[in-house]
Amino acid sequence: MATENPSRKLLAVLRGQKFDVPPVWLMRQAGRYLPEYRELRAEKGGFLELAYDSDAACEITLQPIRRFGFDGAILFSDILVVPHAMGQDLWFETGEGPRLAPKLSENDWRDFTPAPERLEPVYETVRKVRAALPAETTFLGFAGSPWTVATYMVAGQGSKDHAETRAQAYSDPQKFGDLIDAITATTVDYLSKQIEAGVDAVQLFDSWAGSLSPAQFERWVIAPNAAIVSALRERHPDTPIIGFPKGAGAKLVAYASEVKPDAIGLDETVDPVWANASLPEGLPVQGNLDPLALMAGGEALESAVARILAAFENRPHIFNLGHGILQHTPIAHVEKLLNLVRGG
Repeated sequence: MATENPSRKLLAVLRGQKFDVPPVWLMRQAGRYLPEYRELRAEKGGFLELAYDSDAACEITLQPIRRFGFDGAILFSDILVVPHAMGQDLWFETGEGPRLAPKLSENDWRDFTPAPERLEPVYETVRKVRAALPAETTFLGFAGSPWTVATYMVAGQGSKDHAETRAQAYSDPQKFGDLIDAITATTVDYLSKQIEAGVDAVQLFDSWAGSLSPAQFERWVIAPNAAIVSALRERHPDTPIIGFPKGAGAKLVAYASEVKPDAIGLDETVDPVWANASLPEGLPVQGNLDPLALMAGGEALESAVARILAAFENRPHIFNLGHGILQHTPIAHVEKLLNLVRGG
């Protein structure tokens, strides 16, 4: 058993160290369940205005650290800044979510004019957070994985079954592969610049990986994520990478062995006992409390937390949700969660 070190405990777990009390952070911890976030958003305007305002994005990144003392801070941004930098227009419809245009079901991405300067405010946010963050807090950058980003680029918005994107991948795999390659290259540069600006580790969000068949998963999830991990390791060999293929299920085993992330994120549908038995020994895992159990609180929260902690007691583990925290989650439930994990 390692001696617990209060300095960047989360980073130590990503490098393979195990603690009796795991570090904690929550996906979407900087967001609309917090009154201080809602107040700032009302003052500044829409989501994208916040994400591209480095002072506002820095403040939002720091808000949950001040309130809860999480072990990790996650950069406040959005995965769709990458297609925005590739030349698509990006905006957010109130109450409906993101929109991208022209959508690739009707257009060719190679006709767009790249605009990498659109990412400069994100790097400035990283520099500001790095300067303000407590020394013991691990700073996490992130990007969307190519398949998930492509689903938005093709359809121009989110969708339930990603049918347009899956159909394009089947009908013209060469053209779709070129798009995936372009997203991959942009993502490598984007994450590399986040690292250069000051993040300690990065996470790849493949939020829609679960919509693919096994063969398509191999081609459009495993292959591009492996390429990103390999390229980042060449540039930044000391920076850990978390892979989060939501919905992968049993395909997590292949993802872990072929992508080779430093840690793997588990969504709430994954049985933690199965994951501990099936994933490579010693591979750090992150997760995987159901966000609805956190929102419900009470016995649902207590029993779920206990099961996860027991399953991973002999493995490097970062306690997190299986996906993002929900808007109406009571702050008292987050405080209770921290007490349950930390034994307070």
